[in-house]
Order: sequence, then structure tokens, then C-alpha cells
Amino acid sequence: MPEVFVTTSDQLPEGGRATVRAGKHEIGVIRAKGKLHAFLNLCPHQGGPVCAGLMIHKVEEIIAEDHTYQGMRFNEDVLHIVCPWHGWEFDIETGKCAGDGAVGLRRFTAVERDANVYVIV
Repeated sequence: MPEVFVTTSDQLPEGGRATVRAGKHEIGVIRAKGKLHAFLNLCPHQGGPVCAGLMIHKVEEIIAEDHTYQGMRFNEDVLHIVCPWHGWEFDIETGKCAGDGAVGLRRFTAVERDANVYVIV
């Protein structure tokens, strides 16, 4: 499988992102939660540049034992990337859509070697 150079490791700090062309595809590589995550930079909703979106922790509703609504909180364990066009959210670990787990981003493998970041296409 061919590898495509993305950037140097020092140019992709925690929370950083970079995009690269690989043939007819644009792939976004994101360093989040200490790992590299690579996705086709194409939201399945309407083709927006999903990898350019905001990263935010999952928002959860708080429901008490008596089933009353208690507010909302951020789940610091789950990070989402939000498409800038229409707000579709995707789990950064799995690429699955937060609203519909049957929909997701196309994943690629990103590797770090010799202080460089590559994506396998």
C-alpha cells in the first residue's frame, strides 16, 4: 500500500490538523487524544470539508433517576469533529456519526515515522 507524506511531526501538535491530496481524494489528518486520525475530508451529508471543523467533546443530557432533566455536560472521554457546513458530528475515534451510527467518515491509517507523518492510501 502506498504512503503519502502529510507533514513533519512537529507541524502536527495535539489538536493540530493537516490535509493532503492523494490522487483524487483529499485526506485530513488530525492529532487528537494522543493519536493520529485520518479521514476522507468529505462529509457524507453534503460533501463539506469535515476535517476543517470544530473539535468538541460530546454533549450529554443529564437525566435523574426520577427521569427529570437536569441539564447538559461535556463528556471529556469522547471527542467529536463537527462539519463546518451543517454541523454533523463524528466521533474522532471511530468516524461514526453521532446522530446515526450507520453513517460515518471513510478512515485511513496514518503513521508516524522518522519525525514525519504519512497516510496509507
